[in-house]
Amino acid sequence: MPKVFITGINGQDGSYLTEHLLSMGCEVGGLVRRSSVAENQTYRINHLEKDIKTYYGDLTDQKSIENALNDFKPEKVFNLAAQSHVRLSFQMPAFTASVNALGALNVFEAVKSCCPDAKVYQASSSEMFGSSVDEDKYQRESTPMHPVSPYGCSKLYAYSVARNYRRAYSMFISNGILFNHESPRRGTNFVTAKVIEGALKIKKGLTNKLELGNLDSFRDWGHSYDYTKAMIKLLDLDQPEDIVISTGVTNSVRDLCRVVFSKIGLDYKDFVKINKKYIRPQELPFLCGDSSKAKKMLNWKPDYDFDKLITEMINSFDKSL
Repeated sequence: MPKVFITGINGQDGSYLTEHLLSMGCEVGGLVRRSSVAENQTYRINHLEKDIKTYYGDLTDQKSIENALNDFKPEKVFNLAAQSHVRLSFQMPAFTASVNALGALNVFEAVKSCCPDAKVYQASSSEMFGSSVDEDKYQRESTPMHPVSPYGCSKLYAYSVARNYRRAYSMFISNGILFNHESPRRGTNFVTAKVIEGALKIKKGLTNKLELGNLDSFRDWGHSYDYTKAMIKLLDLDQPEDIVISTGVTNSVRDLCRVVFSKIGLDYKDFVKINKKYIRPQELPFLCGDSSKAKKMLNWKPDYDFDKLITEMINSFDKSL
């Protein structure tokens, strides 16, 4: 089995991907961005510490990526590291571009220099589609891309330069265009985890309200456990591809609130309040992905639906509060 290197190995997707790869017998290494609170930054992969090799580095520092790749000598590279919060990208647009756009370029350059035959996975995003939706209300590989946030723009650059390096240097670089995916390992600054944690705190009497932004944004929510399996299958193909990974089902933030609160015996209307500070300067109203290509080429389909995902997250967050 191959040696696999993951940037952002300590993130939600990185941790699930690592578990899948180790179960397959792969040797796994990864890049971790140094934090001032070191004991918290690797909590998602602490249980895997004995089985993996990690390196401190940063996507904005190409030399740190090269040092890690030269030492580990991977046959596959998954670039998952990013500034991944859409709303924060409006507050930190330059940093978002530096990490997500130029950072991806740094990864491709490092691979080209250190391990040019390695297969590369680039974590692309449904946010690249922005306001563009096909007539049948789906977004797919052929849908025009018109991002509406600095995050989406940065991901579109990385997607485009991945395709450019594929053609210009005959590199094996595939883009996984993933729609929203969550899990019990999701940070509480993302809306699914925020709603679930907030609802549980209200249920336990720890707070009396939950402040949110636009309740009528629709998202196609899946589970990171499923989507990281698709990532692996994408690099198992003989040729690089750009493929949408999604459930094909969309729900609004209002739907999310209704389901979460009802599962714990509450009515969201009694507790959810709108706070304008959570409204984005430009909102992405609707996402729903067509994963037909993934189902055909990868023989992949998600095991989790929206209800099963939310139930698992509620049970996990409830234990941690």
